[in-house]
Amino acid sequence: MKNIKVLSLFDGISCARVALERVEIPVEAYFASEVDKYAMQISAKNYPDIVQLGSVTDVIWNTPSPTNKPISIDLLIGGSPCQDLSIAKKNRKGLDGERSGLFWEYVRILHEVKPKYFILENVNSMPKEAKAIITETLGVESIMINAALVSAQNRKRLFWVGKLVGDTYKQVNIDQPVDKGILLKDILEQKVDEKYFLNNKRVEYVLNRPKNFAVKIDPEKTNTLRTNYGNASANETYVTQRIGQIGKGGQGNRIYSPKGKSVALGANSGGKGAKTGLYMVQTSRGYNKGGVKALNGKTPTLSSSAWEHNNHLVKNSQIRKLTPIECERLQGVPDNYTEGASNSQRYKMLGNAFNVDVVSWILSFLK
Repeated sequence: MKNIKVLSLFDGISCARVALERVEIPVEAYFASEVDKYAMQISAKNYPDIVQLGSVTDVIWNTPSPTNKPISIDLLIGGSPCQDLSIAKKNRKGLDGERSGLFWEYVRILHEVKPKYFILENVNSMPKEAKAIITETLGVESIMINAALVSAQNRKRLFWVGKLVGDTYKQVNIDQPVDKGILLKDILEQKVDEKYFLNNKRVEYVLNRPKNFAVKIDPEKTNTLRTNYGNASANETYVTQRIGQIGKGGQGNRIYSPKGKSVALGANSGGKGAKTGLYMVQTSRGYNKGGVKALNGKTPTLSSSAWEHNNHLVKNSQIRKLTPIECERLQGVPDNYTEGASNSQRYKMLGNAFNVDVVSWILSFLK
């Protein structure tokens, strides 16, 4: 595809535009539908030529353009809201919910625009019934791709990809990406401000030896994920390695090793590790002094194992959240792409975003 015109719904921080650049697909025009003012500011900072259209409910494409000429769209792309579909939400209303029900606006616009290609993204954890409705409505099957294959983040998402043939959309077959073997430790910043670290004097936590749920992989059949505590080998994908917790270990209070993948970034998650997760990282001498010490008279415990010889994990280590730049790296956007907004907004925007490297992979099948 060359000099394409793109309509991005639920555009967020325009990760679709970054993905198009990454696979060197020239963009003639990029129209974006978004309502978050901070996300729109970040998009404008990085791509001043983006045309913002407002809410998807206001996008009516069968009317003349400002130049009184119809605009044909080559690619319609978007990740409709997942809040009413995700298993993380209790009493979810599915595709009838206020947020996830905006999927039907995507469908309406798809029929109005009739682009050459479309891509729809949503969470893998949705109910089977919702997945079946989306598949039947769009007329193509979904593919699940975990961003863990191309990044350091464990993030499963479904993608429906179609190509207009005559008056109907046909399936675009997408292969699974090759596992790049990237772990969280590979993308961490070397020096991190103290504010991202937990205050050891105020927080009690316990470290435990994680169980090894290793699964034998048949590379001819599946990309099944496994937990692994050794060195990388061919055809392996790494999942998160949970090594402890704070208190009862709610979702935002679980502690992970950087020798695995990060948990999926979230836009609204809470706890000490709100939106990013908590990780025990090595710290250099003289920086973030002290490492892990006894907390309120109790010493954090870690069962010895071959994986972390002689409890080396604890020595010169501290627990912290990820920085905004590290979250940008997990999502595949350039460092400081979201700079200019508060950290809270940066985390939220990145938690809502596409993984650029996954979308780039899908786009490579449309070229």
